[in-house]
Amino acid sequence: MAKIKIVQFRRRREGRTNYKRRLNLLKSGIPRLVVRKSLKHITSQIVQYSPKGDKVLATVNSKSLEKMGWPVKGNTPSAYLTGLLMGRKAAELNIKKVVLDMGMHPSIRGSRIYALIKGALDTGLEIPHSDDVLPADDEIYCKSIEEYAKKIKSENADLYKRQFSGYIKNDVDPSSLGKIFENTKNKIIGAKNA
Repeated sequence: MAKIKIVQFRRRREGRTNYKRRLNLLKSGIPRLVVRKSLKHITSQIVQYSPKGDKVLATVNSKSLEKMGWPVKGNTPSAYLTGLLMGRKAAELNIKKVVLDMGMHPSIRGSRIYALIKGALDTGLEIPHSDDVLPADDEIYCKSIEEYAKKIKSENADLYKRQFSGYIKNDVDPSSLGKIFENTKNKIIGAKNA
């Protein structure tokens, strides 16, 4: 007698969807904050379930930070600022509460995903979470980047040029990144109130 082989759904076979986790998120009836990241960018969407297909209510990508004066990609402060933008859009749509949908990304304390969550929380958006997973303020407000840049610039100029080549290419001094961060944050908060 031959065994019957059960074939999983295609997206599960490809490692793109965890259907058990997705079902639990959908049962809540609350819109999902879908967060996906790549090496350079982080994208967030507020998605509402519909039997005919999910409806995307708002989308924010870290690429939109360039228009606001933020020249750096793929780091924790960029994710935080993206979360601020998402929180602003959620407020415009009168969305007060969402649940986090990280997809197949692993849950890592202090990661860019949680930096985005912290940015959205700072705008007043309610997201069920544990405070110990959020990144430290030094990571978000660029203090650790500035300290590291100052340290290796004085110790090893070649390493400094390699580590911060993207910053140098964009004429950004990594030791003064906090000022640019504050300016960008104020633009986002100002746009919220405008």
